[in-house]
Amino acid sequence: MKAHSLLKGLVGAAFLLGAAVSAHAADTLAAVKAAGTLKVGTETAFAPFDYIDAGEHTGLNVDLFAEIGKELGVKIEWVALPWDGVFPALEAGKFDVVAGPATITKKRLERYRFTPPIAEATIAILKKAGDTTISKPEDIAGKKIGVGKATAQLDQLKEFSETLPTKVDVREYPAFTESYADLAAGRIAGVANSLPNIAFVASQRKGTFEVVLPPFGKKSYFGFIGLKDADHAPLMDAIDAAMLKIKADGRMAELQKKWFGASFDTPDAVKDPAF
Repeated sequence: MKAHSLLKGLVGAAFLLGAAVSAHAADTLAAVKAAGTLKVGTETAFAPFDYIDAGEHTGLNVDLFAEIGKELGVKIEWVALPWDGVFPALEAGKFDVVAGPATITKKRLERYRFTPPIAEATIAILKKAGDTTISKPEDIAGKKIGVGKATAQLDQLKEFSETLPTKVDVREYPAFTESYADLAAGRIAGVANSLPNIAFVASQRKGTFEVVLPPFGKKSYFGFIGLKDADHAPLMDAIDAAMLKIKADGRMAELQKKWFGASFDTPDAVKDPAF
């Protein structure tokens, strides 16, 4: 009888624990809706996604999260910080999701959950306009090339450097804006960043910068980032659904054309990244 009672007690406790976990799993989405605010972390030196123009935070991310906010029925609260602090702050609960965006990689997928891709992220080189010493990616061998600190672009540049006869002199920057300034001043020979970013920068500063084609990195995509736990699953599910709706009704393509001059053919999800 005692064993039977103990078994019933254990089953009851397990049921209650499961119910508590299920209730807690919905807390993040419920908390966001109750507060009426979705907190989004990002850096503001990654044009055209997130950057400061005339003192105002602007970019594709600002426009796209405004649409996501409409779908979820909440306002967007931005939290800006340097890129190398974004992921630790996400895990510390400083905000609900990361804009960025970040390149979807195998390593990141092990730890984080990504939204549907918002753009292609394949890496290429930005050079000074008129620099005839760099006409193809392989020409950066032995040259000083800037890249963002703690980025997937840094990993790709280092990997590409190993294939060249002379390794690239890699210069890491806290923000890509600083690397562009050094490139304009002639302190480095190029900047390695994703094609949408450098194409935008080159279009904004014609006569100063040029894009070196073709891209040299493996084909990749950008996505927004959230935590990969049960607590955040309902929130990430809701964000995913909102983004797929925005993609299906044409709003995503309109925003891509606004910020990149063209739309991207992106998959609804990236489950097996190239790297």
